[in-house]
Amino acid sequence: MPSRSALASVLTLLFGSVLMLSLHVLPPTNEINPERRTISEYALGPSKWLFDLAVLLVALGSALGFAAVVRHRQVRPYSGPVALGALWIASLLTVVVFTKTDWTVGPSIGGTIHRYASVVGFVSLPLAVLLVAHRVFPDRSAWRWAARGFAAVALGWFGLIVVGVIRMGMGYGPWWRFVPLGLVERAMALAAVAAILTLALGLVRGRKPRDVALMPV
Repeated sequence: MPSRSALASVLTLLFGSVLMLSLHVLPPTNEINPERRTISEYALGPSKWLFDLAVLLVALGSALGFAAVVRHRQVRPYSGPVALGALWIASLLTVVVFTKTDWTVGPSIGGTIHRYASVVGFVSLPLAVLLVAHRVFPDRSAWRWAARGFAAVALGWFGLIVVGVIRMGMGYGPWWRFVPLGLVERAMALAAVAAILTLALGLVRGRKPRDVALMPV
């Protein structure tokens, strides 16, 4: 039988992703440059409610996805991958509560919290998927490597930002000019959501949970 929590995860993640993508084509947010402006820029205008709803749906879909992994006895509820997944979900909620800095006004504490929460989220989810993929797909290598591939791509895009920060420390100019920040962030977000979506999709038609050795960490 299909996993109801996994199916709910897939539908919720897809719905949240579609809403986020709609911000790219609907006015007035379609005027925001997706290459240079970050996704959170959409929260600085009248479409903040739609941005917040999209992020909350992704957070809910992610929670349902990790719940499905635990229900299928792939990992313990208190384990490394689940903790990393919780960090991802917490970071999404933080992004909603604390809006990014509006640089036309100036720096803010809330904007700083927003930035660091984004960093935590973009690192924690790919790591969680990398750690748990072999447990979710022990005998389905294509699904396993698809999940790992999306996670690795997300970390790879994040690595470009790290390179930019290192270059800035060496005197080569601001890191946000080293890469097209908006494009890189969107690529990270797309790969990260695809990674958790792959886990959930793989469990939609998962077999009855087996008594397997649980991953301790």
